[in-house]
Amino acid sequence: MKLKYPITSLEKKVLFSAGETFSREALSELIASNKRRKPKFYTLLDHKTVKKDLLSFLQPEPYSIIFDDDKNINRLMRLMGKVSLLPQALKILDFYRKADVYTYRHFLIVFALSTRMAMDIVEKYKDRITEAASGPTHDIGKFNIPMRILTKAGPLTRSELDQLKHHSIAGYVLLSYYSGNIHHPAAQVARDHHERIDGSGYPRGVQLDNLLVEIIAVCDIFDALISARPYRPSSYDLRTACDEITAMAERGEISWNVVKNLIALNRHRKIHFSECDVSVDKRGVPPSRNNYGKISKAK
Repeated sequence: MKLKYPITSLEKKVLFSAGETFSREALSELIASNKRRKPKFYTLLDHKTVKKDLLSFLQPEPYSIIFDDDKNINRLMRLMGKVSLLPQALKILDFYRKADVYTYRHFLIVFALSTRMAMDIVEKYKDRITEAASGPTHDIGKFNIPMRILTKAGPLTRSELDQLKHHSIAGYVLLSYYSGNIHHPAAQVARDHHERIDGSGYPRGVQLDNLLVEIIAVCDIFDALISARPYRPSSYDLRTACDEITAMAERGEISWNVVKNLIALNRHRKIHFSECDVSVDKRGVPPSRNNYGKISKAK
């Protein structure tokens, strides 16, 4: 694909220029030319105030309901405690902790929620670790998106929306570049978490067939809906958010098991997701004056 926008490293090095044709071969050549020592990884929950911040983010509903089981919380924290990130990823977390606390919070919430869902859906323990390690870096490519776009209250222009979508490829490049591996699971999650199983997503429009990526994709959507955002005066309530995600499953964009797991976790009476009945009646009311998805006519 031909890139509309550049991709730059944390060190302000241009990795790919606007107008340049991007391919895995070109990325592999870039990585080969980057003579680095074997990358070091650092435990995420031990980094500065991450663990304290994460626990505080899980206090309000609905996360206090989802994470209300002490036994599962202890298992969850042990699993997340095994997750290590590249130092560059930690620097980006630090940047957003100061510059945009929503994005910082979103990184950590998706980390916790996707790990919790993987405990139910993903059978192999190694895959659960992979899931946990990929959650906190899914949106790392937003580092290449201007803050004025990430925090804009009004509708985005077509150009701004295209630039926002650029974060998927940017995240893939950044994580591949710093890990030295274009097949790194976190890099693939960053690239594919906006793809859908029916091929209706972006950036490549491929049919998503990776359960780990799909779990993170659904957690990404859910948290974005129920959280305060600058482009709407209020967040979605839980019922309406679940309606939106259920509708995606009805359209064939995401799988029913992932939706059932999310809804089962949101119920006070905890049941296994396989026993969860999901209502397709839409009773929720989206927030008024919501500018998400609206395109400004301004150039």
